[in-house]
Amino acid sequence: MDWKQLALDRQAHLIADLQQLIAIPSVLDEEGVTAEIPFGPEPRRALDWLLDEGQKAGLAVKNVDNMAGHIEMGEGDELLGILCHVDVVPAGVGWTYGPFDGTVEAGKLFGRGAIDDKGPTIAAWHAMQMVKESGLALNKRVRLIIGTDEESGFRCVDRYFEKESMPTIGFAPDADFPIINAEKGIATVLFSQKADVADGQLLHFQSGKRINMVPDYAEAHILKGSVAVQQQFKSFLDSHGVTGAIREEGELTILSLNGKSAHAAEPNDGINAAVLLATFLNQIFQEGASKNFTQFIVDAFAQDSRGHFLGLAFEDGSSGETTLNAGIVRFNPAEGGEIRVSMRYSVTCPFEEAMTACMERLKNSAFAVDIQANSAPHYVDANEPLIQTLQKVYTEHTGERAELLAIGGGTYARVLKKGVAFGMLFPGREDVAHQADEYVYLEDLVKATAIYADAISRLVCGKTEGE
Repeated sequence: MDWKQLALDRQAHLIADLQQLIAIPSVLDEEGVTAEIPFGPEPRRALDWLLDEGQKAGLAVKNVDNMAGHIEMGEGDELLGILCHVDVVPAGVGWTYGPFDGTVEAGKLFGRGAIDDKGPTIAAWHAMQMVKESGLALNKRVRLIIGTDEESGFRCVDRYFEKESMPTIGFAPDADFPIINAEKGIATVLFSQKADVADGQLLHFQSGKRINMVPDYAEAHILKGSVAVQQQFKSFLDSHGVTGAIREEGELTILSLNGKSAHAAEPNDGINAAVLLATFLNQIFQEGASKNFTQFIVDAFAQDSRGHFLGLAFEDGSSGETTLNAGIVRFNPAEGGEIRVSMRYSVTCPFEEAMTACMERLKNSAFAVDIQANSAPHYVDANEPLIQTLQKVYTEHTGERAELLAIGGGTYARVLKKGVAFGMLFPGREDVAHQADEYVYLEDLVKATAIYADAISRLVCGKTEGE
């Protein structure tokens, strides 16, 4: 079967479907949540759109409490799960193209979700259709499982697997090619300032909307400063190569700073606006609670996303370094400051011991630490037949060795008993997930569709490699 040609023949259809899905701004909307729309109206609309496409194709579909759903084909006791998500992070600022327009330009399709995860979802969906249309006999069921809350905590798949069976094997097209068999642990950690914080210097600080994004905007309110403060801030912006503004409103001086968004899995790919603005404020504040807040941010996160100051630094050969992203940062005089951090810790990191050491280190400081959520690392042995089959498919389509990788990002693969992340970001391509002007190469969209179709056919039409 010439999967490459079949995928190329449907390129126009792939693009049109991806544009339709990107046009749905499926960002979590807490204010719009009801019993019928648990994550807001747009994630629900994106789920409904894809399930409707499944029905039109004549496949079995199921909606699970408007949180998740699936499209299924084939027969048999065993089940191949392909886990995708149609929710996206907020658009943020700094876009050249409309984040929900699906603009095609210079061989790329731009839009929020183009590479995370609407583009891969469309590729996997079309791959399923290609296998169905091929007429090959399937000895397993294939189920495209669609989530709507991947970017905000996996509540969708938690509910889904309360009611539906666990796939025998599976993959998540929501990361990098070749194959990711190790995913770091992901913890949400809160650093909160202890009481008695009003000192009249910092009146308000706010930055970030999601902990899994490097915040690209920060704003602070201080008492009206001198001309010297305005000059200092402008010089600071210039020296760091970023933009911002300073203005006066009544008795306040309001400072804002623009950074660069990036995925929390690698904070160094972005410019953290909160950390940079706190760095400036720390230079002008006198001793007191306000300076304690900014000093802590500088010590813990400026020039260090690896947790050295906090005693959380760790590295192993299978998954690399632990990383920390200060994703949501807040301060007000009545309650003090808080920094919500996405911690991606190495597969072999002794998490409980590390956090205990961090708590001990901060015991005499102005801050306390609390673990709000923790998802353990995920690992699949390289000798598993699933991995060997995917390696063979990838190598045949690309001519490249299918190396096994570890990542700091969290995919739905981690909820599977036997599953890996499989594409669709190809080696050498810039990872623009969660960034402004997110895009997917059209040729990569087609190539990934062919790879997924071939992988599905081998996994459900015969024995997998090594069996």
